[in-house]
Parts: sequence; C-alpha cells; structure tokens
Amino acid sequence: MHLHLRKLWPALLLLVAAPSVWAATHTVSVGGTYESGGYTYPSIGFTPRTVAVNVGDTVTFTNAGGTHNVDADDETSFRCANGCDGAGGNGNPSDAAWSSTITITPAMAGHQIGYHCDVHGSMGMTGTIVVSGTGGGTTNVPISAGFTGAWYDPNQSGHGIFLEVLANNQILAWWFTFAPDGTQAWFGNVGGIDPATNTATVAALKTQGGAWIPNFNPANVTQPVWGTLVFSFTDCNHGRVDFNSSVTGYGQGHMDLTRITQIDTLSCP
Repeated sequence: MHLHLRKLWPALLLLVAAPSVWAATHTVSVGGTYESGGYTYPSIGFTPRTVAVNVGDTVTFTNAGGTHNVDADDETSFRCANGCDGAGGNGNPSDAAWSSTITITPAMAGHQIGYHCDVHGSMGMTGTIVVSGTGGGTTNVPISAGFTGAWYDPNQSGHGIFLEVLANNQILAWWFTFAPDGTQAWFGNVGGIDPATNTATVAALKTQGGAWIPNFNPANVTQPVWGTLVFSFTDCNHGRVDFNSSVTGYGQGHMDLTRITQIDTLSCP
C-alpha cells in the first residue's frame, strides 16, 4: 500500500489552531432571572427566541439559571444540556451552569427548527432556529478521492481526522485526539467504502506502547481494538463520523466534520 500522508502533515497545525473564520457563532441564553418591583423572578424563556443562521454556523445555548434543557421539536436534531445526547453528553434538564453548542449542518438548510425546554415547554419556553438555503435532505454523496484531506469540528478545534481515499473502495482514517483522561490518543485503520450507502466503515485500532527516540522499540507497540468509525458526507466540505468504542470512557456518538484541507491535485466530486 502506497500512502501519501506526508502531504497532509502540514495540516496538523491547522487542526491544533484553526479558527472558524468562515462560520458565525450565535448565542442563546436559557432561563435566568429578572427584576421587578424589587423582587427577583425566574425567567422562563430563550433569549433571543429566534435566531437566523447559515449552514456551518454554530449555536451555543447557555443556562443562565433554572432547571432547563433544549430539545428539538423533531426529537432528532438535538437534545442538549450538559452536552448533547448522542454526542457524549447528557441532554436531560439540569440546573447546572451548562453550555452546549450545535453545528448547523447541510441537512438543516431551508428548515425552521423549533425547540423547547422539556420542563417548561408547556409554559411557553420555546424557540426557533431559522436556517437559510434550500433543504437538500440527508442524502450521502459518493466518497471519492477528493475527500482526502484533514477534517475537524469547528466547535472542537484542537483535534481532528486525516482521511486518504485509496483505490478499490478503501479509505485510510486516523483520528488525532485525546483520551477521556486528557492524554493524547490516536486511532484508525484502513476500511472499506460501501458505494451502495456512500459510507465508509473503519475498524479502528489504538496505537500504544511507543516511546521517544532513542527509546523507541517496535516490539513494545501494540494496536488493540478501539471500536468502529463510520464516515458519511452530505457535500464536499461537510460530513460526520459516527463512533462506537469498546474502550471504557469513549462511548458512542458522532462528530460533525468540516474540511480543513484538500490535496491540490484532487477535485471534489
């Protein structure tokens, strides 16, 4: 197998420090209090109640006080409080000073996404995200060589994934990130692309046991099973990776992906 990852190493610096210069960040205050007549009352609402966004933007919900969460009316887009369900967090209502961020994906384009607090929705604690553009559904696009490059989630700048699409419907994927205890971790493998579903599945291995030169001994390096990574893309610059790890602490969920780099000799699609 002839790999070209040497072309991608400069992008590692971008994974560490890349800002979201092409996307806007929107903030919604959740709950809180207000003063009236010398008394303090709980605020049951979202401020602002409606936000207009574009694909690629982020919306950060911050609990200003009270027991609240944010739950999309469609029951699938997001449910967040101390993190988001399906992404390693817990979307149950909480009185903690939590803050959670969602990314507006291409599948949301052209939609008005209503949301509510599970505790106070019946009392009018509702909001709306208005996404510009034309809705394109959630159809995956074919994974071609042009998807080779560095990818990350703009909300989590500092770790990311290198992909190289190989011949014969194969893909190389390595995630350079951190373990639940905060130490550095990287895992990946070569996997297969399924043209029928336009997804790529990688049985990831976690490399460990090495040491810095001159103490590196290849005999000490092991690659135990980490779990499964499934990649899909809605266009040439946006996608997601669904993960399911058998290693304690990682769990299962997904991360939205935005392209950072593209090989200059490759086009997409």
